Amino acid sequence: MNQIELSQLLLAILPALIVGMVAFYFFSSYNKNEENRRNFLLHRETQKTALPLKLQAYERMTLFLERISPGKILFRVKPNSDDKKAYERLLINTIEQEFEHNLAQQIYLSTESWDYIKTAKNATIGIIRKANQQESVTDADKLREVILKNLIEKQSPTEAAIAYLKNEVKRFI
Repeated sequence: MNQIELSQLLLAILPALIVGMVAFYFFSSYNKNEENRRNFLLHRETQKTALPLKLQAYERMTLFLERISPGKILFRVKPNSDDKKAYERLLINTIEQEFEHNLAQQIYLSTESWDYIKTAKNATIGIIRKANQQESVTDADKLREVILKNLIEKQSPTEAAIAYLKNEVKRFI
């Protein structure tokens, strides 16, 4: 094979290579666009079912926060006796049971929302424990009174968490 035949062979193959590369480029672009379209449609379909579940989780956690709000839990959970320690345990156990009942909802919530909820729960328990440690608290009724007085002076931690949940829901609706 001489130089002329080799150059003629290359000139014959060159258009085929160019056409092959252009076809490959268009085929890969088409496949990428189709994959993106399928992913978009799948995501849209998933959103149709996921959004109601997500909203339901936010509703349930708002209800949880309302139920453990110090003012509401004190009216809902009455003391069984005058023992302030027993009433403190009853309130804390009620809060923990409510929380455990709603643990699965964290799947649908953002990490920040879940952190706010846990912080509100722990702060509420802290308010109850702190109130029970005051010297003026001698029985369960006095414990209730001290907790309610503290609520008048400052915002409940559950209110801050509910406000955060409301803002987050507004962002994705």
